[in-house]
Amino acid sequence: MSSTPPDKDDDVRRDDPLIAAEWSLGLLEGEELLAARGKHAVDPDFAWRKEWWDNWFAPLADEIAPVEPSTDLWDRIATVINAPAPVPAEVMALRAGVKRWRIIAALTSAAAAVVLMVSVLGPTPTPQPQPQAPVLAAAPLVATVPIGETGLRLDVTYIPASRQMLVSAAGLTADGVHDHELWLVPKDGGALQSLGVIAPGEVNSMALPDEVTRNLASGAQLLLTREPLGGKPAEAQAGPVVARGAFAPV
Repeated sequence: MSSTPPDKDDDVRRDDPLIAAEWSLGLLEGEELLAARGKHAVDPDFAWRKEWWDNWFAPLADEIAPVEPSTDLWDRIATVINAPAPVPAEVMALRAGVKRWRIIAALTSAAAAVVLMVSVLGPTPTPQPQPQAPVLAAAPLVATVPIGETGLRLDVTYIPASRQMLVSAAGLTADGVHDHELWLVPKDGGALQSLGVIAPGEVNSMALPDEVTRNLASGAQLLLTREPLGGKPAEAQAGPVVARGAFAPV
């Protein structure tokens, strides 16, 4: 991939995930914002993607100080726009540069927050030599677990940088008779690992232990079982499987 930045915004491929991320960061304006709102209303996948980015950026924004462009940048823009002899090509280049600057500034701040989260929430390093960690955090993993033919689903997101898992059961309702428990299927064929009882109608976040996170990767399987209220009894077998899904990278 070339390291040379594009001359214009139109040279950057912008698919639905990127548009949803720009919207979540407050970078869409005018017709682009109206189009995104319309797509959000009629496209469940795009709406889910926007909500996922909101959940991803929200905790990071709490730790990030507002970023403002330098006074010199805006002065240069004003000078070109108000010049007696307008130069359209330069104006377009400046506008493209400003938009790229806003995206890079927002994402760079988010990346800095991720690094801070890793340093605070990550495991204590052992004294023995370790391979040098990559500069960028691993990409989040997402899984969709459809509930039969009901049209309902669980949306599960795992964030490696903080070892946090988000489980959204916003469309589900409790029946007062059963609970549902989410399980991870280890690749080594070992016993199922419980990820907890699902709270219908809620979005919950939980920290995962090492014995679970070591089995989390692209393609890792999830099972949803029907259990008595409170989840599977300690000495009982897991209940019947009612839904399945698998993790994939964002």
